[in-house]
Amino acid sequence: QIQLVESGGGLVQPGDSLRLSCTASEVTRSRPGLGWFRQATGKAREFLAAIAWHGDGPEYAGSVKGRFTILRGYDENTVFLQMDNLRPDDTAVYYCAAGATAGAVKQNRNLTWGRGTQVTVSS
Repeated sequence: QIQLVESGGGLVQPGDSLRLSCTASEVTRSRPGLGWFRQATGKAREFLAAIAWHGDGPEYAGSVKGRFTILRGYDENTVFLQMDNLRPDDTAVYYCAAGATAGAVKQNRNLTWGRGTQVTVSS
């Protein structure tokens, strides 16, 4: 089964940028869509962005469009989330997810999840 590992989280100040990485243990024909969610304390998990190799996307949530960018890595096993102009309300655990398409990731449909990486935005 595909495994996902996130990295790049940490403590940053408001206005800073941060790039998260997600590496999949393998690329499968059934899971070419990769994307990002986040979950703040006491809140529901929220879709952020998704993209599929040789497929659909990118898809973005309206709340982060223009500040966050999902980028393909050097191979089909990697995707990045470039986050600019970070705000305190971006503080959350950020999760990578894999699905059949970028649209399936956006709809949280039958996904495989990573364990998450903490992002804290504070002065």
